[in-house]
Amino acid sequence: MSKSISRRTFLKSGLLAAGTVAAGDAVAEAAASPARDQHLATLIDITRCIGCGACVEACRETNAPKFPNPQKPFPKMIPERVKVSDWSDKQDVDDRLTPYNWLFIQTATVMVDGEETELTIPRRCMHCTNPPCVKLCPWGASRQYQNGISRIDTDMCLGGSKCKAVCPWDIPQRQTGDGLYLKLLPSLAGNGIMNKCDRCYDRVARDELPACIEACPEDVQTIGPRAEIVALAHERAKEINGYVYGEHENGGTNTLYVSPVPFETLNAAIEKGPGKPHLGPAEDRMADANHLGAALLIAPLAGAATALGRYLKAARRAGQSPTSYAASNQRSSKTSDR
Repeated sequence: MSKSISRRTFLKSGLLAAGTVAAGDAVAEAAASPARDQHLATLIDITRCIGCGACVEACRETNAPKFPNPQKPFPKMIPERVKVSDWSDKQDVDDRLTPYNWLFIQTATVMVDGEETELTIPRRCMHCTNPPCVKLCPWGASRQYQNGISRIDTDMCLGGSKCKAVCPWDIPQRQTGDGLYLKLLPSLAGNGIMNKCDRCYDRVARDELPACIEACPEDVQTIGPRAEIVALAHERAKEINGYVYGEHENGGTNTLYVSPVPFETLNAAIEKGPGKPHLGPAEDRMADANHLGAALLIAPLAGAATALGRYLKAARRAGQSPTSYAASNQRSSKTSDR
């Protein structure tokens, strides 16, 4: 699994299979659920990771322009039980997921072939094939592209954290004091913006590798069409008498791991908690009838919210208030009708 194989797979077949054609928002959105072999997936070989942190540094450096820029003091929330989540003074934290750290290294000390061994595990968003964070966002702020990347549009996010609540791994992290809620109802709507790995969707749109893959000196990750990555995961697992994670968890993910020990062993050995996701079983949450029903109910609301969010986003880019923007658009419309 060399970097050259990863790059060749990615550039020659991955993007073509995924159909990532630049279309206004840098990457074409999926109009419907695409076939799984159209998704790009990554295989993370735990046996190759040395925990050097090059991937973490590359992720932070590359994605820094996307990080939150909160305004202080924060609005007082109603009700008061809505808690502030502020990482703006802790941006250097890199041992867990935060709004400013989308990738970190977990450590597990386990027995491998009778020897005590320390394994290091890069952790980030799993990029589920049928992501509940996308399907159950009531504001349409989360989206999944045709290549399987799931992304939170922070220009439209209200920070309500529904995405985190429905994620089996509690991946998305919130930063208070930034985002659209400040323009709407600062004390009532949301509480900031949610952040997570977007797998360098903008780099992918330019036929470039995600930053973490490009920076890794040990070729830990391989990227390509999901069907090929699943096959490669099983091939590698067979070579090391190992185990695969991500093929079926939460209905399947576009991040797969190969480990020399069972994942229940790894899960028991890693530190878990806020910002430190588990490696245990994850049932398919979108197979739940309640969640499927919620997705159907949310869809019309999310569509309207998306339209409103894009309108406000356009007004902000034009440097106008929503009212002024509406008035100018109306005048332009009347002029064009003459």
